[in-house]
Amino acid sequence: MRLTRFLSKNWLLTYAALYVAFLYAPVILLPLFAFNESTIIAFPLTGFTTKWFTVLFESTALHQAVKNSLIIGVVTAVLSTILGTCAARAMVRFGFPFKRGIVSFIMLPLVLPEIIVAVALLVLLMQLGFPLSIWTVIGGHVLICVPFSVAILSSAFQGLDKNLEEASLDLGETGWGTFRRVIFPLILPGVISSLLITFTISLDEFIIAFFLTGTDVTLPVYIWSQLRFPAKLPSVMALGTILLVLSVLLLVLGEWFRRRSAKQQGLDPASGGGFMQ
Repeated sequence: MRLTRFLSKNWLLTYAALYVAFLYAPVILLPLFAFNESTIIAFPLTGFTTKWFTVLFESTALHQAVKNSLIIGVVTAVLSTILGTCAARAMVRFGFPFKRGIVSFIMLPLVLPEIIVAVALLVLLMQLGFPLSIWTVIGGHVLICVPFSVAILSSAFQGLDKNLEEASLDLGETGWGTFRRVIFPLILPGVISSLLITFTISLDEFIIAFFLTGTDVTLPVYIWSQLRFPAKLPSVMALGTILLVLSVLLLVLGEWFRRRSAKQQGLDPASGGGFMQ
């Protein structure tokens, strides 16, 4: 009876707890089976082992997939952050015709189904005669990562004091010099946050990479290909555990830099930025 009364009074807390459990329970299974000695992914667990992590270091195909994903992730993060910086700067500092429509168009990949974007890009590239390669994957990843970069960097630009820029220009500094010496140091935490989050998104992205990759597969595509072999499932679980830990660390670090940037600009750290304003 006490439990029933507690649940009825705290229904929102109960709902949140059940939602989190439903969302993250499958994730918890990754490390459990990654350290399980049996090749069969099922309960009960048969014993503790780290041999599945050792197997990962012996696969040449895996090493190449990791290399491809790192190259794609780094290039995507840099390009997305550069484009996001330019777009966020224009949206926050300047007024121009059809501003809301243009901003909405830039942010559109956030709400479009990725499979639609992937198929459209594949058809376009095939019609233009571009061969599928690492660079086609980078192009697709930049398309979906730029909106995230814009959302982060618009928050960094939102709180900048215009007087600092005007003072720099009045003292004879050029526009580029003002950006490099005054603006960029103030938005640096936001830039780092954008780099980390876009890198994480690119590293984990599967659908666009699956459609646009050529012979050089990415890590998520490699993992999908290994799921056809039951004997390799434990090593896939081990690899998934490593990716899970890496993704969480990068996202936490990126969020820390974003909140630090928001505090420096006097904005609410819990806010995602004002890119639609």
